[in-house]
Amino acid sequence: MSYLLNALVMLITLAFDAVVVLFLVRLAAEAGRADFRNPLSQFIYRTTNPVLAPIRRVLPNWRRINLAAVLVAWLLMLLKRLVLFALVGFMPHIAGLLVLALADLLDFVLMFYLILVFVWSLLSMLSNDPHQPLQRLLGAIVEPLLRPLRGRLVFGMMDFAPAAVMIVLLLGRILLAAPLLDLGTRFAMGG
Repeated sequence: MSYLLNALVMLITLAFDAVVVLFLVRLAAEAGRADFRNPLSQFIYRTTNPVLAPIRRVLPNWRRINLAAVLVAWLLMLLKRLVLFALVGFMPHIAGLLVLALADLLDFVLMFYLILVFVWSLLSMLSNDPHQPLQRLLGAIVEPLLRPLRGRLVFGMMDFAPAAVMIVLLLGRILLAAPLLDLGTRFAMGG
């Protein structure tokens, strides 16, 4: 690939991933019952609601999982893959494209949570302001992942629950997302 094409691929990937992050934060905030009065929660809600509201009429939530946000995130990953394939002049098989978009979304979600748990851990060590909007939102998002391990991995004054969750997320990327990505690639190439 040329340098210009590499730069274009990076910009396209960055643009699609930024939009997907908005929908994933909405999904995770709803699932974690984040405080709606938080200004960051309100921004996410106002930004994503025009897209999600019509879809939610047809595709309601399942338990606390916003299926409309999942669908939009998957469609964005599908569109991103389609655009990237079009840039190199290749039209993949549709089954491979669907599986690749699913694999991309799974990998993205695992990486998303990995980064959030890491950032939350750093913020909890450096700042103890319970009214800080970012810390409150991150706490609501990562708490469902940390809750099963809370108090079980404490040694001395250190809680290793975030480290254990990050290891599980990394294993998920290696053992779930990577094989699904390989399968999707084989299907997309017609193999």
